[in-house]
Amino acid sequence: MQVLLTTTRVWYLDKTARAFSQRGALAGLWMADKNHSQLPPGEYRRCWPYHLTMKPFYHCTPQIWSERATYFFQGVYERWLRTQLRSPDCPKFQVVQAITGLCTEAFNRADEVGALKVADCANSHPTTLYGYWQRECDLWCPGENVPLPRHIFRQMNQELERADVVLCPSTFVRDTMVQNGIPEEKCFVSPFGVDTSVFKPRSVPPPRTRFVCVGTVCLRKGHQYLFRAFERVKARLPRAELVCVGEVKCDFRREWPQWKNTCQHIENMAHAELAALLQSATAFVLPSLEEGFARVLAEAMGAGLPIIATHESGASTLIQDGVQGFLVPPRRIDLLAEAMVRIATDLELNQCMGQAAHEVGARRNTWLDYGDRLLAEYERRRGK
Repeated sequence: MQVLLTTTRVWYLDKTARAFSQRGALAGLWMADKNHSQLPPGEYRRCWPYHLTMKPFYHCTPQIWSERATYFFQGVYERWLRTQLRSPDCPKFQVVQAITGLCTEAFNRADEVGALKVADCANSHPTTLYGYWQRECDLWCPGENVPLPRHIFRQMNQELERADVVLCPSTFVRDTMVQNGIPEEKCFVSPFGVDTSVFKPRSVPPPRTRFVCVGTVCLRKGHQYLFRAFERVKARLPRAELVCVGEVKCDFRREWPQWKNTCQHIENMAHAELAALLQSATAFVLPSLEEGFARVLAEAMGAGLPIIATHESGASTLIQDGVQGFLVPPRRIDLLAEAMVRIATDLELNQCMGQAAHEVGARRNTWLDYGDRLLAEYERRRGK
């Protein structure tokens, strides 16, 4: 079985592609980003027209312009993909897998050749995604709108209806699909893997309380609630630290001046640096309002950290409340602060939860394991 992966930006498909390639199951990874996975030339094609069109936005414009341009110029990518899919040197494939919102051209060709159509969902159902995100904009940054054009939501909905498999990285994503009318039997849940050669478990909790949150600082990921909760934590644990890794997004511009001195802020970190930071942490915190499955959850679990997160972050796919960490309801500042204090003050519990998190999040959950789960499911579906 050969799987063709298509996308504009890489997201996490480079990891999927490498896993498929190791199993001899990759027809190709076609995208606009660099071949960071060092796939063989025959397995990788770069969409130069889209990359060159977007290059000025990557380097010379504010982040919000780049984000909007990603979808404004999507037609450039789709025309290139249409040509590649019908070229004489297009490899044979039995499965096509594409990020939701970018599936249409690949699905059109899949219908022509009888291939399995897989919608890879980086986020929850588009109706849920829009509603949850826009609510936070209305509350915390009035006048700001979700930076995705309406035609993208329309296209996402159409692709989910067409898909043979809706690939859900979390139970939260699956639940939103079912709530919005997607048959549950179309959904397949598989959380993202972790590079266990990089993210290794810490030995013991650090002597100083340090919470780490990784992800763009924005309303959708719940930083407006995290900072208010940490304010309460500091009142009880004055020496506690909060480290936030990720760029500050446009929708957080009204909140950021109030909180930027609350935490240590780092815009970007290499994976090796992030792994070292996680090993020095008391716990990983992610109070997202909407997510697919935050990849850093698996990385933090690989580092042996207890997790404090929401169901909406995807964490409940791997984490049992009170076993590998604490699951807190979104927007509940009081419960988030309480969980942070408890995990920081009960070091025996902290160590037990961290070890349990590593067992679930890292063992048998490498990216190769992730790829194997997908390939087994595709074979099963094709055999029906």
